Amino acid sequence: MMTRQPTRALLFVKLMNRRLSIAVRGIVQGVGFRPFVYRTAVELGLAGWVLNRSDGVRIEVQGATEQVERFVELLRTAAPSQAVIEDVSVGEIPLVQGAGPFEILASDANAKPRPTVPADLGTCPDCLEEIASPHERRHGYPFTNCTNCGPRYSIIESLPYDRPRTSMKSFAFCPDCEAEYRNPLDRRFHAQPVACPRCGPRLQLLDEKGAVLSEGPAALEDAVAVIQAQRILALKGLGGFQLIADAIRVEAVQALRARKHREAKPFAVMFPSIELLREHAVVSAEEARLLASPQAPIVLVRRREGSGLASQIAPGNPRLGAMLPYTPLHQLLLAKVGVPVVCTSGNLSDEPMCIEEGEALTRLRGIADAFLVHDRPIVRPIDDSVVRLDAHSLTPTLLRRARGYAPRPLPFPAGAPCILAVGAHLKNTVAVTVGAQVVLSQHLGDLDSAEGAALHERTIEDLVRFLEVRPEVVACDLHPDYASTRLAQKLAVRWGVPLERIQHHHAHVAAVMAEHRLGSDEEVLGLAWDGTGLGDDGTVWGGEALLCQGGKYRRLLPLRSFPLPGSELAAREPRRVALGLLHEMLGDAARPLVAKWFSSVELDLLWAALHRGLHAPRSTSIGRLFDGVAALCGLRARSQFEGQAAMELEFAATEVVSAEPYPIAVGPADSGVDWAPMLRALLEDLSHGLAVALVSARFHETLAELALALARNAGSRRVALSGGCFQNERLASRCITRLAAASFEVLRPLQVPSNDGAIALGQAFVAARRRAQ
Repeated sequence: MMTRQPTRALLFVKLMNRRLSIAVRGIVQGVGFRPFVYRTAVELGLAGWVLNRSDGVRIEVQGATEQVERFVELLRTAAPSQAVIEDVSVGEIPLVQGAGPFEILASDANAKPRPTVPADLGTCPDCLEEIASPHERRHGYPFTNCTNCGPRYSIIESLPYDRPRTSMKSFAFCPDCEAEYRNPLDRRFHAQPVACPRCGPRLQLLDEKGAVLSEGPAALEDAVAVIQAQRILALKGLGGFQLIADAIRVEAVQALRARKHREAKPFAVMFPSIELLREHAVVSAEEARLLASPQAPIVLVRRREGSGLASQIAPGNPRLGAMLPYTPLHQLLLAKVGVPVVCTSGNLSDEPMCIEEGEALTRLRGIADAFLVHDRPIVRPIDDSVVRLDAHSLTPTLLRRARGYAPRPLPFPAGAPCILAVGAHLKNTVAVTVGAQVVLSQHLGDLDSAEGAALHERTIEDLVRFLEVRPEVVACDLHPDYASTRLAQKLAVRWGVPLERIQHHHAHVAAVMAEHRLGSDEEVLGLAWDGTGLGDDGTVWGGEALLCQGGKYRRLLPLRSFPLPGSELAAREPRRVALGLLHEMLGDAARPLVAKWFSSVELDLLWAALHRGLHAPRSTSIGRLFDGVAALCGLRARSQFEGQAAMELEFAATEVVSAEPYPIAVGPADSGVDWAPMLRALLEDLSHGLAVALVSARFHETLAELALALARNAGSRRVALSGGCFQNERLASRCITRLAAASFEVLRPLQVPSNDGAIALGQAFVAARRRAQ
């Protein structure tokens, strides 16, 4: 008797012997993850479904054991490059009889959101090819994107990430775009910003009063003419308005500086191509990779001698902040302009960037000659990120964390309450903890202006609403007069929650501890060197050695304090810092040494104030020490932007390979560090005509020697470096080299800046550790 062979359908059913429920958490929305899941399941012959939830992606998959296990393996190892898989939870569930083909279901918005929002991504090669190809329907279209690139965080209004919850909701699909959007095998499947010339955003060129000059492709052509005529264009970009000017023409750059009230702070430059950039700067293979990466940051590269760029781009700076076009609009504009352009935030100096047309027409009036705008709303301002590749590090040094990086969450101690950390007064970011993660906002800037303080408050409201959380603790700085502190006090009262006040430099060290996931019992010596921060004793700190563990710290060997004549004016006038240092060290004998910087009336007033201790707070700041030495070296008496004097002192030593340190007195535990021997030797070098380059190199080497002495004195084998001074490449490199050679483990910021952009993370970490005690 013949045995009847089973049909193919029966074999399929028989092989369906296992079903799994899978929850994937991480950055898995807006990065092509569901199409990847669909294709993988179909190729393996599996049944089931996938859907977006506010807290991640849910999958049910059914099939033969071998294929099901292979599917789970591929989820973990072969996801799209921009996906970040944090957790894959797998559970066995009962088989479903008659399970059909694998499908993608509509999103479920009921789950509580997790902080896994995708960042905005630079244009991918496929989309670049499309806009350059005359036979493609998106040829020359400035808003082309797909699941691998384009706007994300700048357009999302709420989670889960679906078109109706973005600023694209008012743009109805044309039939062609809808077909792409609904096809799981298309790279635009569920790409929420997908659009084309028939159904998507459109360009307009406006004059200074907001009147429409031209629309569509003509607007782009006319915008090119504005730049080529050495006028200034305000462009509505991905995360806000930018000011664009010809970077070759001196007149255009000078006009932009004058109108923007930005005397000397370096401008970033966007280049049409990497080839043209290499004509003006030395670009390594890794720097080129960063420039072309989906994050597409501004990268600080070495400027070539004789570069044709206007000298006013970055006066006296050997580096150039360079970037490549990261949206189709930038790509099309730069291709037509054909030369590098200044590309800087659309604002007055120290104010937030504009994101709405009406706001830009008001705030940028008198700066921009024309406005290239579009009708896709920007939900929140996101500036360009800034990175640098340093010789001492295998990973980029992040100087500003914004587009492409924010709001990617970072790991955080599990079990902490929901904490809102309001950050610092300068280079502000805010942080919100959710479970075992913390979301650090994009760079917001300084809070000196009313506009900056308002953006700070809106960002907090936005994050709390977006993540659907109610903070249980609010953390802020010790300084009572910061706008962030005043807001923190108001919010703590409104929500009826505790307010944790965190010392500024403790927060700097704690940010490094958080990033390196140190446990509550792990100790670290933190060197927090920066410009200013209110200390526990009411004085201005800034050259701190803090022995930290959990939520506590102990201050070791503080720098000998010195007066800052004029208080906050000293931060803008290095001559005042030099006066304070010399007066502290020499008393009345210092007067002849500083007379060249002041009129006799000025000097009489300052001298009297120093003698009486009036309006001259005492400081232990390494940042101010840099300023004072820069003034003594004749580099700068008055600064035009924050950190200028210190930068010029660093750049002065660029060509010096090695130098001997000056003497510096490091006392026994808790007694302090006396900079006077160093300053006396430095003045002697200058009096004998030693080149400023060598004086600067010796000064940097002295600080590296100090870092090593502090580490040896503290007794901890682990040292964390943080604070704005460690943005100085030479200082960071020499400290790391000296410490590592002496077998110390050196921790430095990797995913956050060393400057005040990391303070919110440190505040949250300290608050969490205190709550756990």
